[in-house]
Amino acid sequence: MSDGPDMKELEKRMDGALASLKSEFAGLRSGRATANLLEPVMVNAYGSDMPINQVGTVGVPDARTLSVQVWDKGLVGAVEKAIRESGLDLNPVTDGQTVRVPMPPMTEERRKDLAKMTGKYGEAAKVAIRNVRRDGMDDIKKAEGVSEDDQKRMEGEVQKLTDAKVKEVDTMQAAKEEEIMQV
Repeated sequence: MSDGPDMKELEKRMDGALASLKSEFAGLRSGRATANLLEPVMVNAYGSDMPINQVGTVGVPDARTLSVQVWDKGLVGAVEKAIRESGLDLNPVTDGQTVRVPMPPMTEERRKDLAKMTGKYGEAAKVAIRNVRRDGMDDIKKAEGVSEDDQKRMEGEVQKLTDAKVKEVDTMQAAKEEEIMQV
């Protein structure tokens, strides 16, 4: 006998969609320097690709500059190359074992493009949350020995959880759009 969906498991899966959205948003440049911006950068080091934070310390000396203190002097060129080729439109400058990354000012057009991207990422997160809701509703329908009243109650709980998570996505998206559009 099944008694419907595990609400904690559904919430955990929905929170996974929110965590994924948060990491997607971290990669969107808002004009200010943040260490998260370089997280997706992979450096070719010691014969394999490694995340940048495994070859050096990423810091934010001021609002317009990132710095990477490279631990192995032989990897400075590889770090600079990885940042330049990352597709983030950044132009690093080497200063000894430190790679400085000045943040170029963003154009209005680029800000609007990034704001549109937050919408795409937000919608993808909502779709993921709704897929989890669908799975939960399917579990409720398949549950055996559950009264119709209990079924309606469980469906209401799943919907309430879904609405709360979708609202979180909307809040995160609005905050990121505002951050991007600030001059």
